[in-house]
Amino acid sequence: MRLSSQRFAAGTMGMNGGTSRRRRRQEAVAMVLAIATLAAVAAAGEQQETTASSVVGDNVTVVSPTEASGVNVTAICLSTPYPGACRTALSSSGSQAAKDPFAASVQFAMARAASARALARNLSSASSGRRGALPPSGMDDCAELLDVSHGQLGDALAAGSTHDATTWLSAALTNQDSCADSLDAVPASAGREGVRRRVGALSEFIGTALALHAKLKGASATPPPSPSPNRTFPSWVSDHDRKILESAAGGVTPNAVVALDGSGTHGTIGDAIAAVTSAAMAPVGSSKAGVGAGRKVIYVKAGRYEESVRISSRQRNVMLMGDGKGKTVIVGHRSAADGYTTYASATVAAMGSGFIAKGLTIINDAGPGKGQFYAEDGISGTVDFIFGNSAVVIQNCDIHPRKPRQGQKDTITAQGRTDPNQNTGISIHKCRIAAASDLGGTKVYLGRPWKAYSRTVVMESSLDHSITPAGWLEWSGQFALSTLYYGEYGNSGPGAGTSGRVKWGGVHTALSTVEATRFTVRDFILGDSWLGDTGVSYTSGL
Repeated sequence: MRLSSQRFAAGTMGMNGGTSRRRRRQEAVAMVLAIATLAAVAAAGEQQETTASSVVGDNVTVVSPTEASGVNVTAICLSTPYPGACRTALSSSGSQAAKDPFAASVQFAMARAASARALARNLSSASSGRRGALPPSGMDDCAELLDVSHGQLGDALAAGSTHDATTWLSAALTNQDSCADSLDAVPASAGREGVRRRVGALSEFIGTALALHAKLKGASATPPPSPSPNRTFPSWVSDHDRKILESAAGGVTPNAVVALDGSGTHGTIGDAIAAVTSAAMAPVGSSKAGVGAGRKVIYVKAGRYEESVRISSRQRNVMLMGDGKGKTVIVGHRSAADGYTTYASATVAAMGSGFIAKGLTIINDAGPGKGQFYAEDGISGTVDFIFGNSAVVIQNCDIHPRKPRQGQKDTITAQGRTDPNQNTGISIHKCRIAAASDLGGTKVYLGRPWKAYSRTVVMESSLDHSITPAGWLEWSGQFALSTLYYGEYGNSGPGAGTSGRVKWGGVHTALSTVEATRFTVRDFILGDSWLGDTGVSYTSGL
């Protein structure tokens, strides 16, 4: 189950494999290779970069006109993790840096995201015709992730609350890490390294914006508005979409119907998505111009759909409505062993804003032999089967570690926070962690640090004997052991004893009530402001 900082709404939806199973009354989860070298294009792109205001990757900065205008850029940037990148961004922004250093830093990052996106797109499109039936390239991943990041940076500027701005910036930063991972699957070339350098520099610019936001905006933080008595859905869910979510599949007139027996407008979900997003399409059997304000509703009839569904960042306001958990089932089989990047291996990947899903079960059944996992009920899998980087609370779930391949150690989580200012982490609350029937004597760890600032807490949960006394596992030597944040609070069961836990500086085996409260639905994901009476039962605090 990969976790990424994307915003979506979901009704009753069972999720297995690539994402978690969501139970209507029991769970509240805020979520879920080959390329040709174009040396000339890469060289041209690199030349363009070096003629810009700076080259952060080489620690080159420029004389600052902002310094001369009375703004002490050096002083402002000392508190950021990348002072050189900060000075470059603000020095290139002129008077804007004096008015609003944070906004200036974001706008500079947006310009760099656009530049990196252009290079990745050129390299991706040039190689696409040569891959034939091969899986998408890691360069394709980067082109899409950079496109999404550009939009998220704009969203951060327009955010109505400090929390929302931090979330958008955290998401954009996470995308750079995902892009870097995908580039590892691309054959070495000047083009690949050119994109890698730009992505690395962009990460520093986004990290700078995060730090400036925490420093300059944190004191004036504005909480999200409380829901009105008549609104129990998030503010970004329109009244029209709310009515759809509250309706049964038969009560909505869809734009397309997917059915295996030929009774619909399309035979696959992918075909239906392509059709309704290519141009305005009237609802089935209607002369109306469309459903709501741009919403494209696709009704997927009961059945087992063997396909991987991808909704790009350009395909917005798509809704998939099934006949219910266990009835409409989407099954994918992609894995790294078959040549797919981790990013491209998802069974359902929704990057387009405004995505809503209801009444579906989503499975990736590649199995542990393919570097993935499979699930039967709740959330189950083998190594790092809950991983990624988003702010997520997994509550009232059944979590079942399964038997991994021979020689592997079994870890439940691998959280990927890369920056201390990201508001991300995994909170496992009021869950039941118990061995699957096939686990055998394999020792199970609560988590290991995928990235430097990995953050995971386990609270008020039941832990069975499969959890090893050490509790947590290192990733590689001493990496991240002092910068990670792992916490436990109020757990029970034979695996909950903490006397044998590892003694790393970042492990907190007895969180205080105040500390634990930071990771509740109410405080960590501001759930009280948007969960409301959506049909998902949840516990707000401890």
